[in-house]
Amino acid sequence: MNENIMTKLEILAESAKYDISCASSGTSRSNKSKGIGSAYGWGICHTFTADGRCVSLLKIMLTNYCMFDCAYCINRQSNDIPRAGFTPRELAELTIEFYRRNYIEGLFLSSGIVRTPDHTMEKMIRAVKILRNEYAFNGYIHMKAIPGASNELISQAGLLVDRMSVNLEIPTEKNLKLLAPDKDHQSIYQPMHHIQQNLLENIEDRKKIRSTPKFVPAGQSTQVIIGATDETDKQILQLTAKLYKRPSMKRVYYSGFIPVNSYDKRLPVLKEVPRVRENRLYQADWLLRFYDFDVNEIVNEQYPDLDLTVDPKLSWAIRNPQFFPIDVNRDSYQKILRVPGIGVKSAKLIIMARRHRKLNLEALKRIGVVLKRAQFFIVCHEMRRFKLLDSSAEYIRLSLQEKPLLEDKPSNMPQQLVMGW
Repeated sequence: MNENIMTKLEILAESAKYDISCASSGTSRSNKSKGIGSAYGWGICHTFTADGRCVSLLKIMLTNYCMFDCAYCINRQSNDIPRAGFTPRELAELTIEFYRRNYIEGLFLSSGIVRTPDHTMEKMIRAVKILRNEYAFNGYIHMKAIPGASNELISQAGLLVDRMSVNLEIPTEKNLKLLAPDKDHQSIYQPMHHIQQNLLENIEDRKKIRSTPKFVPAGQSTQVIIGATDETDKQILQLTAKLYKRPSMKRVYYSGFIPVNSYDKRLPVLKEVPRVRENRLYQADWLLRFYDFDVNEIVNEQYPDLDLTVDPKLSWAIRNPQFFPIDVNRDSYQKILRVPGIGVKSAKLIIMARRHRKLNLEALKRIGVVLKRAQFFIVCHEMRRFKLLDSSAEYIRLSLQEKPLLEDKPSNMPQQLVMGW
């Protein structure tokens, strides 16, 4: 690998690290005859940097030149930083070279916007076409859709890649216009909508003709920056809930604001990245997707922001003592799922196990229930007295309060956030 390519790689990998919407699960693009690579789950390696950014793929920008001047972005036009750009062929060859050396299993491709959105999108598509058609690369590819690019180019890209994402970045239109005057939510929602429509049409077409190529089989994702503007957690989670109603939206990522442009007076002055808030939003997101919680149960007018001292599930339980106790031997799966210390897997095991015997504390412990948390909210065969009656909300909060996150530990690792729920 020549020195010029190595220099470009160093610059563009550094520029790409702030985009975290690159989870690679949810697809099964199999290998083909004489091809290389595979996008099955075990072919993608998930790793995290010390600051919590996902770098499981070759995460790279086609170029970090950009015509926009977004206040929060390190690659903004007015920043005096090293600039570089790959040609589509250079990027394709670099990806294959890294794959052959077993460094990576897939590609996450984004880019600054140069000339026009269509020009940028065309160059990204050309790189992916070289990978798919010339190198027969069948591994996982996640491509950023460029806001403002034509529907035709979005359609072409969707047939080549496994997942696409369009980042919302700032949750409200007003604050987006404040920090990124060149952008608006309409230009972001438009490609989101087009990806969704194409995906739904593709599903119908595949029912009729099974050989129809898949369109973004892993769906789409987006990213929201947390802490750069004054939105409450309620506003952010209401937006998240609306996005998850879209059948193609698989993940919303929350990125704690990193003050890379501290000279811009429009941005808040932060001593550190809001890691704990970011963590809590991921936990609340998990409640929305897997625990049948409504947004208004997690955050509302009275509690517009998440409690940073305890997780959202425990916070809800403490605020709603009338919902408890839950009898693990009688109550429904939906009620059991709301008990702090009981996760989805444990709740299902409780429903199965109680068909054969009455469950006691030892049985719950073997199932995987975290009794340190659950004991305040349940009754079972050998635990007839409801502990919440003898415990104040403040006592429960203090006894179960989590230790502060360490600076050197990753925070936005969704797979690990719900352990112990």
